[in-house]
Amino acid sequence: MRLRISHISEYSYDAPLFYALQRLRLVPKSGPTQTVTEWSLSIEGAREEVRYDDAFDNDTRLLSINDEPHRIIVTASGVVDTVDANGIFGPHRGLAPLWLFRQPTDLSRPGQGVAALAEVVGEGEGGEIERLHALMALVRERVAYTVGATNAVTTAEEALAQGQGVCQDHAHIFISAARRLGFAARYVSGYLRLDGADEQTASHAWAEAYVEGLGWAGFDSSNGISPDERYVRVACGRDYRDAMPVMGIRLGQAEERLAVRITVEQ
Repeated sequence: MRLRISHISEYSYDAPLFYALQRLRLVPKSGPTQTVTEWSLSIEGAREEVRYDDAFDNDTRLLSINDEPHRIIVTASGVVDTVDANGIFGPHRGLAPLWLFRQPTDLSRPGQGVAALAEVVGEGEGGEIERLHALMALVRERVAYTVGATNAVTTAEEALAQGQGVCQDHAHIFISAARRLGFAARYVSGYLRLDGADEQTASHAWAEAYVEGLGWAGFDSSNGISPDERYVRVACGRDYRDAMPVMGIRLGQAEERLAVRITVEQ
């Protein structure tokens, strides 16, 4: 499937912004499930200082802002050809060792709720893939997709306890429980082509677990499926903080407003 994507982030400030740093992960790479045929990243109100591939093999850009702008606009857009690989991404890549993805993080640290979830799956029948699919279904069953119920710092345990969340929370809960079951697991950020809707309010996220003989396999608990040709991956990491599209710091008293416009069309 050929997908055209546009992701515009506009930051507005009510006072001059004296200094800020931003880290962007908004550039997808070609790989086993996709070929990036064209992609551009334009920046207004800031300048790119350096670009590099991080430990998780994500294309990463660092921006600096020190010209006292009132507005910063970052536009990522391009065309990506995708294939349906039945959710299998394949062999491990990047500098980060596989064992790192078995370690808990602040956002994915398991508590009693996640431990109980993993125990239910661990007592089920079937091989590794069957248990991971059962985990995906269980997360979807226990945590309703509810916009606004959580935020960027909500942990897997907190989202599971309240029974509500979004794709970020579903991914963190799956990752936390999968690690509890002994799997290496990671967070993936990217885009999803929704049926009948080109415009979206946010990018998407899902989880992957490493299965011997198959490599990394994807699981999207928000939709109850493994990623297919409608998915475009951009970045991955131990949790959301490693793969978040934009993060940064700023100095000054200016209040920030963010407007995001995303389109994913075939």
